[in-house]
Amino acid sequence: MRFTLSGRVRDNHGQNLPGISVQLLPDNKYTQTDANGNFSFANLYEGIYTLKFSAVGYASIAQSVEIEGKNTNASFVMTQSDIGLNEVSVTGTKQPPDNLINIQKGAMPVTVIDKRTIELLGSRRLDEVLKEQTGIAIVNNIKGGSRSVGLQMQGFGSEYVMVLIDGQPMAGRNDGNFDLSRISVNNIERIEIIKGASSCLFGSDALGGSINIVTKHSTLQPQAFASLKYGSLNITDATLEGETPFASQRGSVNLVANYYHTNGFNTDPKYIKGLTAPPYDNYDLQGRARYQVAKTSFVGLTGRYAVRKSFMDKNFGLGNITEDEQTEKDLNLSGYFNSTFKSGLQSLSRYYFTRFQNNNSVQWQATGSVAGEDVFVQTFHRFEEQLSYAVNNAFKFTGGFGAGLESMQNDAFSVAPKDVFSTFAYSQADWTLNKKFGLVGGLRYDRHNSYGGRLNPSLGLQYHIKPQLSLKLAGGSGFKAPDFKNRYLVFYNPAANYRVIGTEILESTLQELQDEGQISEVREYLVKQLGQNLQAEKSNSLNLSFSYQAHKNLKLEGGLFYHQIIDQINAIQVATGTNNGQIFTYQNLPEVINKGVEFSFGFKPITNLDVHFGYQYLESKDQSVADKISAGTYPYNKIRNSETGETRDAKPSDYWGIENRSRHMFNFKTLYTLPKAGLTANFRINYRGKYPFADTNNNQFIDRYDHFVDGYFLFNLSVEKKIQEKLSLQITADNLFDYYHRDIPGQSGRVILAGISYRLFKN
Repeated sequence: MRFTLSGRVRDNHGQNLPGISVQLLPDNKYTQTDANGNFSFANLYEGIYTLKFSAVGYASIAQSVEIEGKNTNASFVMTQSDIGLNEVSVTGTKQPPDNLINIQKGAMPVTVIDKRTIELLGSRRLDEVLKEQTGIAIVNNIKGGSRSVGLQMQGFGSEYVMVLIDGQPMAGRNDGNFDLSRISVNNIERIEIIKGASSCLFGSDALGGSINIVTKHSTLQPQAFASLKYGSLNITDATLEGETPFASQRGSVNLVANYYHTNGFNTDPKYIKGLTAPPYDNYDLQGRARYQVAKTSFVGLTGRYAVRKSFMDKNFGLGNITEDEQTEKDLNLSGYFNSTFKSGLQSLSRYYFTRFQNNNSVQWQATGSVAGEDVFVQTFHRFEEQLSYAVNNAFKFTGGFGAGLESMQNDAFSVAPKDVFSTFAYSQADWTLNKKFGLVGGLRYDRHNSYGGRLNPSLGLQYHIKPQLSLKLAGGSGFKAPDFKNRYLVFYNPAANYRVIGTEILESTLQELQDEGQISEVREYLVKQLGQNLQAEKSNSLNLSFSYQAHKNLKLEGGLFYHQIIDQINAIQVATGTNNGQIFTYQNLPEVINKGVEFSFGFKPITNLDVHFGYQYLESKDQSVADKISAGTYPYNKIRNSETGETRDAKPSDYWGIENRSRHMFNFKTLYTLPKAGLTANFRINYRGKYPFADTNNNQFIDRYDHFVDGYFLFNLSVEKKIQEKLSLQITADNLFDYYHRDIPGQSGRVILAGISYRLFKN
């Protein structure tokens, strides 16, 4: 049988609201409320649906409604508020069946980017979405053929930010960076961003935060979706999606296939002929199946397989041309069993497997000889048991335990590394003390077979001074063990002419190179300092934030953050080769501090227009550098003007900070809608302030005479036209004024794309 779901939407004063956009999930149907605030969806099966309501000037809401053998009618209330283009708080959303952790209830600050926002941006890959968020910068690492596009968040590099899909960690990092461009934004329901130590929830790799990608789950109606985008750089982004229920709505299956191609680009045409970012083809297939085995029990399977292939010539002049070929393969498999008992206790058992393989080779075109070759394979098994129990409406407990086994294979490992076996247990309590106070506390214990165990706590306190104004104080700690590459890797990049040596085989490898006559200089004072194994990194994070609804059309948010990283692992040069190549290893920095301010506001100056502004100020410094400058330690005791050659004594105030960190970043966004015409347009400006690129006067710290990348603006525009519920047309223009720079290898010039999408379903 089929049923009708209807309802009425009012504001908090009881007035009916016309023109509210209503989305029905998981069937992805759309409608609008009529003049009396009414809406309805017909021909629906029994089951649990989610209704999402949005309109300019009102806070978006999402609520679950169950149809049980009869037509269903419900009432909904929306509160006047700002709707930021990039940050949407989702309330009342039903938890995905394969993860009981509600990230939005955690201690640290959380930003949620919903599906509609992603669609309006016109983005194709995950990095394109994240680079427009406050406090996030996209960084590139093109060492050894790696094209990894990572991120930096509140001063933390990509290696400290965990990337997850449906709560499960992704494998495959190139030189620390997780390549965000591997992930297509199709089939993403929302993106959850935690800033600050989230190790309590996800473990050691979440030292600086986490990015959780929530994919689309069950469906109650057969439907299909197709989209195609094409434009500059021969970019082609094609997606096919199909989903259907089966077994009288007890089960559902979803399949998504995506193909992405780009011709690549060159950000340094003056010195390099050809391309600096490679052309590549990316193939991605995802599937999800879910089946209800009992009234309150579900079993599910998910899978993802992706392949990316790229080939690039690099011409350095004088006939020195290299051919760089890379193939990446990414497999993710997961299964879960979710059951709710009569007592209200919910249990989730899940197993996760991932395998990442990267084959990279560089050869000289003239001779055909291999200049470098690298085969890297990482596999990860993980079992986890989650438990969740709501004592009452004011107190909820979530906990879990599990184990993981990680192994790596790499031709560049001079010593075969042993597998990493880890165990963990965690708990989190969410307690609403009264109408004004809320408390979230958590503990997590991680044990590593090489570095022992550590207990990481987190605590968040929220205080509602009045309905329009709230404060939140949050703190947490993190722990991260050195990885295989930090300890055992010996890697040479002939194109960039540098070598990296793992710390545990540093002295023996340097001795071998000296015996072969490949070293011209060794910095003995550094080698002696590094004559010990790397220590695990630890972090402590504090965040004080506020949210203020100053007016029905104006919302202000902001906060202070402070992150202390003890024993942070950082690359350092320890020798020079006879061909002037640099030789690096890793060291622990005693204490690094990332601190700063974030602020944003959103307002609606006129009907149908949203404006949003976000800003971050960041200072990121190694505290030991200032100490060495004060103590007059060589070579920190001098500072030289590279242009005039003038040298003087260094002062602690000369220290600028850690490389690749901008003091100032901001974004400005506008969203304009014409509901009757089905038109939506958004315009965005992103600014990244100047940041240090390299130490050029060789005093081992960044000062004002070193090499900086100047601040720059990026302007983006997107226009969408919806035709009824099924057809959508879109034009996007990224980097309108065609900015690029040789020191920003991942930032292409102007890109203009046209797109069309069509969703097929029964009305």
